[in-house]
Amino acid sequence: MLKSEGLWRIGESLLLKEIYKFADMKTKELILREIEVFPEPYLKEVLDFVRFLKEKPSGRGIEGALLSEPVLAEEWLTPEEDEAWDDL
Repeated sequence: MLKSEGLWRIGESLLLKEIYKFADMKTKELILREIEVFPEPYLKEVLDFVRFLKEKPSGRGIEGALLSEPVLAEEWLTPEEDEAWDDL
């Protein structure tokens, strides 16, 4: 075996160890590891994005109900529906 082949195999082995190390990490750990080396201006953008995601409406709250109201009104506000609910 040539010396360069031996170095290649050592390098390949070290690379595989790094890959397996990352495979065991959770998403939060990977994010933290990545941002450790970011310069400050990028960190401000990351922070802005995280805050945006936190504030982003999920669509399950009152906004979703308000948006669906006109569609539901077409179905519910009919004489047939009123008659069906008269006994309650």
